Amino acid sequence: MTMNSSRPYIIRALYEWIIENECTPYILVNAYEDGVEVPQEHVKDGQIILNISPTAVQSLSIRNQAVDFEGRFAGIPTQVFVPINAVMGIYAKENGQGMIFDANAGGPEPPDPTGSDDSSGSAGSDEPKQGNKKPSLRIVK
Repeated sequence: MTMNSSRPYIIRALYEWIIENECTPYILVNAYEDGVEVPQEHVKDGQIILNISPTAVQSLSIRNQAVDFEGRFAGIPTQVFVPINAVMGIYAKENGQGMIFDANAGGPEPPDPTGSDDSSGSAGSDEPKQGNKKPSLRIVK
């Protein structure tokens, strides 16, 4: 059974956690991803960091497909649209706590948890196992 990406659920949960701890939620965005609508003059090295706190934005919506809101950049009201796969991370401005996502994550099928997958190999097999990579999460400081 194919499951939806967990990224939007994690983003919503971390957003709530950051707000409840009276910190400022920032998202790191790949500004070159298809469909991203952000003020290009604020993009640096293909990325933009956006303050998505309730005091900084209006009409924030973190849906399974995208994050969108109205914000002000240099005093100019701007509609921002970020497809969920373009969100590279979410963290608290004050202490850096949060999560950076694997650039390749976004919905590939996970290995079969029952071990009945034929490609998992068997004892003595010369083929490497596919689903045994360590998670590529890192701490943001």
